[in-house]
Amino acid sequence: MPVDQKVDYIEFPCGDFDAVQSFYEKAFGWSFMDYGPEHRSFTDGKIDGGFRRADLHSSTKNGAALVILYAEDLESTRDKVVASGGSMIQEIFSFPGGRRFHFAVRTIMSWRSGQITDCGNEA
Repeated sequence: MPVDQKVDYIEFPCGDFDAVQSFYEKAFGWSFMDYGPEHRSFTDGKIDGGFRRADLHSSTKNGAALVILYAEDLESTRDKVVASGGSMIQEIFSFPGGRRFHFAVRTIMSWRSGQITDCGNEA
């Protein structure tokens, strides 16, 4: 149920719906709904979002928001990201709030960048 004045949905530009869907289904088990040639939505079990068809894309390198996913087992999650077609941008490293890594997902038009963190769980 939507909560007043809280993030309810997030949408990203995308050049290849099938490649993005394949990656997130394999790596994280997300569910998708196709809404035609211009939009595909997803749910990860916590938040709903979507991908809209676009030739342009945003990147954290150019100031876009950084999306962070939580993982209880960072090494296993990194392995799933790579096995699902993701590319490592930065291997696991420590930061004041825990450990994280950065990855990208190659599509025909752009890279989708993400970050996984374990929020304080030390290995």
